[in-house]
Amino acid sequence: MDWYALFVNTGREDSVQEWLRIYFNESVLVSVNAQRKITERSGGSIKHVLKKMFPGYIFIRTNMNTKTYYKLKSIPGIIRMLKTGDYYTKILDEEMFYILRLLDNDGIVDYSKIYIHNSKIIVKSGPLKGMEGLILGVDKRKNRVKINLNFMGLPKTIDLGIEVT
Repeated sequence: MDWYALFVNTGREDSVQEWLRIYFNESVLVSVNAQRKITERSGGSIKHVLKKMFPGYIFIRTNMNTKTYYKLKSIPGIIRMLKTGDYYTKILDEEMFYILRLLDNDGIVDYSKIYIHNSKIIVKSGPLKGMEGLILGVDKRKNRVKINLNFMGLPKTIDLGIEVT
């Protein structure tokens, strides 16, 4: 089975994922709606919110064929499957490896606990443990790190939530 990306209406990722679960058995198609847990300040209070990691996209893992493709096209909210020319574009396993490694079983990237020693970022625990090389920078005030991931061959910068100790 290979990984593919569905381009969906932004804001409808959750409902599309529910439709995917209704239309397909997990042995035929697995879907991932990647989300990240971050803190936001609003009105003087700090809130923990979930944001989409890739807004407008859902990752699916399946053996793509014509039957599966047309079944996907019938699901409300799916705009199209990403493709190059006449072929569906597979997401490289190396790209999906880092994305999937960050996610828990519910498709959420939780907070990583980090500390900074002599300008070096050290991850004590959490999804970023062992992936310090992806970190581009730290914003202590917002409790976020910027990481660099490849998505469909292009670099993508993403903010993830952290706890600085």
